[in-house]
Amino acid sequence: MLLAFAFAAQGKPDFSGVWQLNVEKSTFRGQAPKEILVKIDDRDPNLTQTMLIVGADGREQQQTFTYTTDGRESAIKTPLGEGQSRAHWNGSELVIDSVLKTPNRTFHFSDHWSLSSDGRTLQMAHPDDDLAGQVSILERAPAGAAARFKPQ
Repeated sequence: MLLAFAFAAQGKPDFSGVWQLNVEKSTFRGQAPKEILVKIDDRDPNLTQTMLIVGADGREQQQTFTYTTDGRESAIKTPLGEGQSRAHWNGSELVIDSVLKTPNRTFHFSDHWSLSSDGRTLQMAHPDDDLAGQVSILERAPAGAAARFKPQ
């Protein structure tokens, strides 16, 4: 019985929900955004992440990324450029490795997602990539926050 509990405790977390950035608890490499909302639909191995970013200047931008968490490559497209991502599990941590090609440079990102034991806090950290040291701390968003996302 203890073995079954230990195995279940190490299972893959479900990141589904709407998350709100806690700017004060987060660390950014550049200028901090005014606000970030993230809506995640996690149906392992398929994961969809929609981000609503409000810049320091108040301008809103919404982007959606779709991954498979089995290591297969996914195409990504942003206003800055295009590239590829691969998402895979490292224990209970989801790692999303991406290459983004822009007109001036190629960026490498390794985003490490982890969920707190109570399921209320999502950490997205960049330990060793072009955003090394950036850590976003997101908390479950209040009811109704999902209404801010534009239909797709």
